[in-house]
Amino acid sequence: MKTTDVLIIGSGIAGATAALKLAQNPRRRIILITRDPDPHESNSRYAQGGIIGRGQDDSADLLVADILAAGAGASLPSAARILAEEGPALLQEVLIGTAGIAFDHEKDGTLEFGQEGAHSRRRILHVGDGTGRAIMDGLVAALRKCPNVELLTEATAVDLITYPHHSRDPLAAYEPIACHGAYVFDRKGKSIHRTLAAVSVLATGGIGRIYRNTTNPQGARGDGLAMASRAGARIINAEYVQFHPTALSVPGAEGFLISEAVRGEGAVLLTPEGRPFMEKYSPEWKDLAPRDVVARAIHTEMEAHDYSYVLLDIATHMPAAKIKQRFPNIYSECKRVGIDITRESIPVVPAAHYFCGGVSVDEWGHSSIANLYAVGEVSCTGLHGANRLASTSLLEGLVWGTRAARDIEARFTANQNPAIPTRADVPAWDESNLTQESDPALIQGDMQTIQNIMWHYVGLVRSGDRLSRAIRELRHMQNETETFYRKTKLSDGLIGLRNAVEVGLVVGEAARHNRQSRGCHFRSDSVDGGDRLL
Repeated sequence: MKTTDVLIIGSGIAGATAALKLAQNPRRRIILITRDPDPHESNSRYAQGGIIGRGQDDSADLLVADILAAGAGASLPSAARILAEEGPALLQEVLIGTAGIAFDHEKDGTLEFGQEGAHSRRRILHVGDGTGRAIMDGLVAALRKCPNVELLTEATAVDLITYPHHSRDPLAAYEPIACHGAYVFDRKGKSIHRTLAAVSVLATGGIGRIYRNTTNPQGARGDGLAMASRAGARIINAEYVQFHPTALSVPGAEGFLISEAVRGEGAVLLTPEGRPFMEKYSPEWKDLAPRDVVARAIHTEMEAHDYSYVLLDIATHMPAAKIKQRFPNIYSECKRVGIDITRESIPVVPAAHYFCGGVSVDEWGHSSIANLYAVGEVSCTGLHGANRLASTSLLEGLVWGTRAARDIEARFTANQNPAIPTRADVPAWDESNLTQESDPALIQGDMQTIQNIMWHYVGLVRSGDRLSRAIRELRHMQNETETFYRKTKLSDGLIGLRNAVEVGLVVGEAARHNRQSRGCHFRSDSVDGGDRLL
């Protein structure tokens, strides 16, 4: 059993930032866990396009306007204002100052700002097309220098420890729900430990792996969202799953993200016959339209004409040397699978990319459960509304990771945090009656079933009939999975399967409840008939 002041679950930009900020107090003890062997591994690592800065002719007001426009009327204005006003200074302080990130510069030494879809200004800072990788390299290196941060890899959170659910005291049933840490599965030792904490922070990232096509890494299966749901946390906007319009569609590289920045630098979407089509769907923005519009336009073209993919042409619109310099990772990955993007177009398809909903939090990242914070993609600050503006995700993790840390430290200073529970207060994990070994083949088969259900019935285009069928099938799978879970020794795969079906139901039920098309939630049977692609 471990005890700590703060337990942070997840090592992406939000969790790493929170840990760095809390570690500034040398008396504060922090444990940061991640399920992967590599602490750099997270959704943040794969962010190619960049992070929002403050462009030359830019302002907080202009950024707020762009966020609210992209959010399709569902973004919380106060959250957009926090991001726009606090983000640029924190980028300078934490990423450039503490983590030493060297963003790309112009020849004169000034920062180079890129353009992305639905942004009214060039305001995106980048490190080639590997911005997320550079940021995570810098943040993890900075974390390793903090003696009061214990960084644990191959540690999968199983469930949050919450009272009254896990209390031995029957009178705890009358108290509000409060979080006191988590049960953690040690993947190397194959054992489950109690990690008790005064405060816990969910920073587990997204849910893309519950879909068949996704740009997300293996760990993005909704672990944090599922744990919060089982504990009783309020979850909002779960129907708003953003699909990235351009994932590489080539055997051996499926799901590789072709950044929004490629279209921002002039690339044009074409049918396989070479016909541009975005003006038909967005006369004003064309290929720089918001992601939901572009993704559904591609989906519509593919369904109408039975295309397996569409094409993204940057070769015609940017010199070869500039392509290699601006998009080195995309160029290398495409070249690896036989495509030279300086000479030919890129086959692309839409893929599940970003979760705009999540655990409902206030402006400081605090959830509806006492002592539990959520930051980054697992949370819902209200910033993204019904559709996330490109390159806001890294900045949101930075801003709310910082805000959560500040609020936690203020509570410690004011002695407002509860005492850490003792060993006697929290029951140990009991595996004495588990008789079966976890079967990877069964788990993989069930996970693929969930992914297919979500892709076909809770995907880019939804309807009441599709959603009802998805929920029926997922409920059956949940019953089967829980039965399997109750008699099987734990593995990371089994934990992920249990979480994936839980999250699938959360998303499916939210989508069925919301009968109005808005942003990235599109229903073919929308009650208002609005926000449709004709």
